Amino acid sequence: MTVTRSLVLFVLAALAEIGGAWLVWQGLREHRGWIWVGAGVVALGLYGVVATLQPDAHFGRILAAYGGVFVAGSLAWGMVVDGFRPDRYDVLGALICLAGVATIMYAPRS
Repeated sequence: MTVTRSLVLFVLAALAEIGGAWLVWQGLREHRGWIWVGAGVVALGLYGVVATLQPDAHFGRILAAYGGVFVAGSLAWGMVVDGFRPDRYDVLGALICLAGVATIMYAPRS
């Protein structure tokens, strides 16, 4: 159950951070306005809250592992929202990052 909870929290964190950054991007770069920017700032704040809910107590470990989730999640977001088409190196890089996440977070420790 702990691994499942952790994975769900990583997905929620990715949605909040990547979505928040995308909203800020849309507000500023695509000139959609300050409402979009404000919504992005709120989403980015929620990312910080969600990260604290991880079962592991080590900030550095959580954020290091989340880096890999962010890489894969950003590519997925780009595919779904912006029509981005990753090449095989994008996919390979994301898989390597996710292997790093699994090693950092879920390797047995004594």
